[in-house]
Amino acid sequence: MRATAVILLVYSLLVVGHAWECQISMIKNLVQIDAGIGQVVATDASQIPYYLVGDEWIRLPGSLSHITVGPAGIWGVNEAYAIYKYVAGNWVQVQGLLKQVDAGGDPFIVGANMHDAPFCLESSVTVGYKGPVTHLPWTALPGLVKYYSCGPFGCWAVNNDDNIYIMNLKQDCQNNGWIQIEGKLSMIEVGTDGSVFGANSKGDVYTRHGISASKPEGTGWRQIPMCMRIKHVTYDLGHLWVISNSGITMMCKH
Repeated sequence: MRATAVILLVYSLLVVGHAWECQISMIKNLVQIDAGIGQVVATDASQIPYYLVGDEWIRLPGSLSHITVGPAGIWGVNEAYAIYKYVAGNWVQVQGLLKQVDAGGDPFIVGANMHDAPFCLESSVTVGYKGPVTHLPWTALPGLVKYYSCGPFGCWAVNNDDNIYIMNLKQDCQNNGWIQIEGKLSMIEVGTDGSVFGANSKGDVYTRHGISASKPEGTGWRQIPMCMRIKHVTYDLGHLWVISNSGITMMCKH
């Protein structure tokens, strides 16, 4: 009976998702997931970090509230806002405090602290970072954001009012400020190829179409139908990962 129910659920996802075919992942109670450069990492409700190998979720050491993977490596933050980078099988602490971090830059690091202040760590530091140093050149950025993600064509963020912004951020963290984009999202993620996906407060999933190097802001939003409310999304190499409000994780292919 249980197997039948799962089959029916997957079938319903295929029908509702139209061009997106979704399958349920066996891992339960994930709260956040991030995909980049062919890798997938996640954290669950108990703040356990995971790394996906094939179809198996491998538990990583430590306790993290948010984890990210990208050109700068695997980074994370814990509930006390401490920042870490994964080096040689262990977490090494990074100077600073953030509540959310993203490694999708090229290959800089960005994040938001507990006061929603955004920061950037330039690429000359991130890739070679291997252990604590007395000072890191974190660059404070303008504005206030609650969630922040970068890709090859720019960085996207949302604030506490669910307003959406884009910024052209260089490897040395130089920028020209935020430009507001129409729409409302509660979280947003940028893929390795520059694709942008997000979820709104109602649990609807959207993707930004028309993005290119010459038009990094794209041309409009397109909703991706789902049969359940989604709280978190991430995308990489044709795979869209979504986490429902009830903690179900799905991997969808276009």
